[in-house]
Amino acid sequence: MDLLTAIDTRASALKLIEPGPSQADLERIMRAGARAPDHGKLAPWRFVVLEAQAREVLSNAMAASLRRRQPQTSDAQLEVERQKPLRAPTIVVVIAHLTHGHKVPESEQIMAVAAAVQNMLLTAHALGVGAMWKTGEAARDVSVKQALGIDTEDEIVAFLYLGTIVTAGPVRAGSLEGKVRWVK
Repeated sequence: MDLLTAIDTRASALKLIEPGPSQADLERIMRAGARAPDHGKLAPWRFVVLEAQAREVLSNAMAASLRRRQPQTSDAQLEVERQKPLRAPTIVVVIAHLTHGHKVPESEQIMAVAAAVQNMLLTAHALGVGAMWKTGEAARDVSVKQALGIDTEDEIVAFLYLGTIVTAGPVRAGSLEGKVRWVK
C-alpha cells in the first residue's frame, strides 16, 4: 500500500480479535515509530509490549486507578474498565521518555512521540493490522505507570491496541472546510 492510500484509508478499528501482529510485523511497526521527526535527536519514544497474560497487569492497574479516582464506582463499572485492555491481543504502550532541562521543550518531545504513534498507525494499516489509539485517565496515573515498570516522570502517549479487525471504524473525509486560512 502506498503512503497516500494508507493516509486516505486508515481508520481506527472499533473491535479487534486474535491474532495480533506477528513478531516481524510488530517490530516493523515499532521501527516505523522510531523514524518519526525528532528535533534534537533525543529519540524520546519507548515501547512496552503487552501480550497474552501481560495485558492483565494493565487491566488490574486500570481498574485500581478507576477505584481510586471514583471510589463510588460499582463492581460492574470496574469490570468494564478491567476488560478494556483485553479487547486487543497486543498492546504497545508508547511512552515519552522526557529529557528535562533540554533546549528541546518537553512539549516538543511529547509531540515527537505522537508523530511516532501516527507512523505506527499507518504502518499497522499498511500491514493489514487493525489498530486503535487509546489513552484516558489511566495513562496519566502514576500507579499505572509503576505497574508497567514505566518511570513516573515519563508520559504515556498511547495505549496502541493491535489485532485483527472485526469491526472497522469510519474513514474520515479529511475535509479542510473552515479549517484553513490563507495569508498572502
